[in-house]
Amino acid sequence: MNATLGRFLILGSLLVSTTGAVLGFAAGAKRSREGLKWTQRFAYAFAALMVVATAVMEKALITHDFSVSYVAQVGSLSTPLWVTIVSLWSSLEGSILFWGFVLGLYIAAATFLTRKDHEEYMAYSIATWLACASFFSFLIAGPASPFLSVAMPPTDGPGPNPLLQNHVLMIIHPPFLYLGYVGMTIPFGFATAALLRGRLGLAFLKPMRTALMLPWIFLTIAIMLGGWWAYEVLGWGGYWAWDPVENASLLPWLTATAALHSAVVMERRGVLKGWTVTLIQGSFLLTILGTFMTRSGVFNSVHSFTQSSIGPTILVFLAAVLLGSVALLATRIDSLEAEGRIDGAVSREGMFLLNNLLFVLFTFTVLIGTVFPLVVEALRGKQMSVGRPYFDSMVVPVGTALVFLLGVGPALPWGRASKEQVRRSLLPPLIGAALVGIIGYALGARNAWTLLTLVFGGYAAQVTLAEMWKPVVQRMKRGDSLVTATVQAQFKRGRRRFASYIIHAGAVIVIVAIAVSSTTRTQREVSLARGQSASIGAYTLTFLGTETRNEPNRVATIARVAVAKDGKQIEVVEPRMNQYATMREPIGTPAVHSTLAGDLYVSIMNLDGSGENAGLLLLITPMVSWIWIAVLLMGVGGVIAIIPTRSAVTVLEPQDSAAPAVAETAALT
Repeated sequence: MNATLGRFLILGSLLVSTTGAVLGFAAGAKRSREGLKWTQRFAYAFAALMVVATAVMEKALITHDFSVSYVAQVGSLSTPLWVTIVSLWSSLEGSILFWGFVLGLYIAAATFLTRKDHEEYMAYSIATWLACASFFSFLIAGPASPFLSVAMPPTDGPGPNPLLQNHVLMIIHPPFLYLGYVGMTIPFGFATAALLRGRLGLAFLKPMRTALMLPWIFLTIAIMLGGWWAYEVLGWGGYWAWDPVENASLLPWLTATAALHSAVVMERRGVLKGWTVTLIQGSFLLTILGTFMTRSGVFNSVHSFTQSSIGPTILVFLAAVLLGSVALLATRIDSLEAEGRIDGAVSREGMFLLNNLLFVLFTFTVLIGTVFPLVVEALRGKQMSVGRPYFDSMVVPVGTALVFLLGVGPALPWGRASKEQVRRSLLPPLIGAALVGIIGYALGARNAWTLLTLVFGGYAAQVTLAEMWKPVVQRMKRGDSLVTATVQAQFKRGRRRFASYIIHAGAVIVIVAIAVSSTTRTQREVSLARGQSASIGAYTLTFLGTETRNEPNRVATIARVAVAKDGKQIEVVEPRMNQYATMREPIGTPAVHSTLAGDLYVSIMNLDGSGENAGLLLLITPMVSWIWIAVLLMGVGGVIAIIPTRSAVTVLEPQDSAAPAVAETAALT
């Protein structure tokens, strides 16, 4: 029953999305209001069908209906309920269904929120969304169907991949990643509509920017959660290894970040329209490439949990979208005429443009290093890998330059700046640069790139704080109290500006924390008998022995280690080895004692059969917690940025000739 109903719903979604896409493009070409209304109805229908189909699958998982092929593949009677629920995204077929579910929610929400606005664009936008939905409906209905019937259902199943059961972060990491990936479809639809219509007005820029910011927030947090999962589960003591699937999530984040910066310049100066549209299209294409990397099985990655044959199908879709986007850009980008100009390189908009060039260089560097081994294997039949030395040597200089621009760009004024303005803007933050560099050196930083990052980070931090509170200081000089000035300047009139500096502050902290934690950690491998101790830094660790715990889905062997700091015991940590029935080798889970200063990381390398001896990996890594905190701060800034504000001006869309000065006024609200 569940399998039949699920197949019926997915086939319905394929029919609805395909029909809606064709109708939407026709309505856009004819500027038909009635056609737009019907396109909107098809969008809602697609969302409803996907939601119900996903609910049917969750019901099948929870009730252990092994007559459904996907349940037979990932279900298990011994799996805890939370694992059963999240196993929807634990393997290929369920994850593609989850993609369709998230896409349906996005399409319905975007259609509803724009139902009364931007009529000349929306038919094309919804048609583009439904065209993408049609492809994923086809995947779910055919090559990656989770609703096939099992002729002779088993009495039990193997359960999902053990790595997905090994930490609760897998409850939230994949949904955040999908909300970021799938959400890029919405700004892609807006950008496609702008090209098809041949205009990109300031009024339409607002929903496009918001539609890009939302998945950017989710993708930012998802990347952090993925790094945190690797740090907490894999046991090697790091959070980023330039793994192909890690890179797959980073690539669209880089281009989306560049697109958000381009949108600011477009709004303020009336330029970079082509840049903005191109970067949005690139972000969507990179999410499809990321899906291929994650779900095709062609990349060897600890983050890739599926082996499948849908890779060629995704590549065909990627090629079709790429060719269509290039053709559209080639024929229509000239219609997006600039309404202003960049007055000089030494200006805020000049730095924004340079910033975007570096983001694009960063993207291509990571993309080449990730895809090149696959191309070599396809052409020559030889397997090779591009390791961390390549990425570090190529990316670190670009990343350091981005930190430099993070400080210099916001310090400069908009428009042409005089030499006196440049000196007055750029010289004071040298105090912060010197201070942070000296502190880092005093605390033991010796790596040249780390020290340079600290100097640039200190510069950017002073600029960020100064710019963040400048409007508050100005209002206080006019007589407002601190509270009134803060509320008026930061939350009522300058909310987006304030949010951007919160994001910048988080970015500075993240970059500095990554530089410090990756180059100044202390490592030691020890072998201890019961009762023996070992020291690392200010910590003394004593091995207390092991214990075994039988859990519903695994058997855990736990090493108990007492931790003392400066002679005072602080806690007992419990690194473990988890043995799952479907895996020959156990999976290690380290224990992490976290403080704001740094982490003590304890991971099991080996245990003897008696439990009397343990080989342990000990690490002290400074500032790791600041990475997680700062990324969340960036997310908070993004949320503040998309909270609606009342505009101080009304932009007349039909003429689409608002001067840059009007754009500047709108950008301040």
